[in-house]
Amino acid sequence: MPTGCIFIVGCPRSGTTLLQSLLASHSAIASFPESKFFLRLIAEPREKSRRYALGLTSPNLKPTLEKFLDDVGAPELRSTLPKFPFVRSYVDCFDRTLLQLAQRQGKHIWLEKTPEHLHAISDIEQYLPGAKIIHIVRNGADTIASLYDLCQRHPKIWGQYFDGLDGCIDRWINDVATSHRYLGAPNHTAVRYDALVNATDTEVQRLCQFLGLRFEADMLTSYQRTSQGLIRDRENWKALNQAAIQSTAGKKFYAIFAPAQQAHVLERTAQVDLGRFG
Repeated sequence: MPTGCIFIVGCPRSGTTLLQSLLASHSAIASFPESKFFLRLIAEPREKSRRYALGLTSPNLKPTLEKFLDDVGAPELRSTLPKFPFVRSYVDCFDRTLLQLAQRQGKHIWLEKTPEHLHAISDIEQYLPGAKIIHIVRNGADTIASLYDLCQRHPKIWGQYFDGLDGCIDRWINDVATSHRYLGAPNHTAVRYDALVNATDTEVQRLCQFLGLRFEADMLTSYQRTSQGLIRDRENWKALNQAAIQSTAGKKFYAIFAPAQQAHVLERTAQVDLGRFG
């Protein structure tokens, strides 16, 4: 029986939570709210970090992990965190902890979904070389519209990460380019959001095959219930993942952008060929 870990990565607002909910509905896979573990693991910038040179974690890692344990209802596991902030010790502890949380659900594979872990793949592969990594890619117009809308509605949370419309466009272009570099790499696969929405059963079966697991039809119907345990109360922008799967292509793009903005987005995203992802 296969054991191990899975990471879902991609540009934010690309459907990562929907994909997470579908896969975590498998009888072997457990998942949790975003941990952001590998984003906090090493102090940046690395080339100037004395802690990194000594093999020590970022000072932000322990409080991030403690908050994660509180969020998943396992504060008692705080006592199992390493006494000394060595990178290797904390990664091993993270792996053991998520496996233990999975086993509490009667499962043996853990799935971590933090979209920004896309930019920590080198660390993931160094410290968890057996990890399977799934990239999800969504078309630029819809992703950028969703990012921009969140920045307007939640400026204190999302606005700090993106510099206006062009910041959202830059993020999508750069994230898609990063995913493209891993096409064909061992233990990596990619899924298009529109394919996931329009041919959910086919895509989920393909992903189960990639993971070495038997497809379970219940995954297609229980994902809404599963998603309730993956979304923190403060993450109200993820509420749509508890609704039935349906295409919303273009709706937000044409609703929130003026014609000049639409033209600007389409002009800049035209350089990206998503056909490379199948």
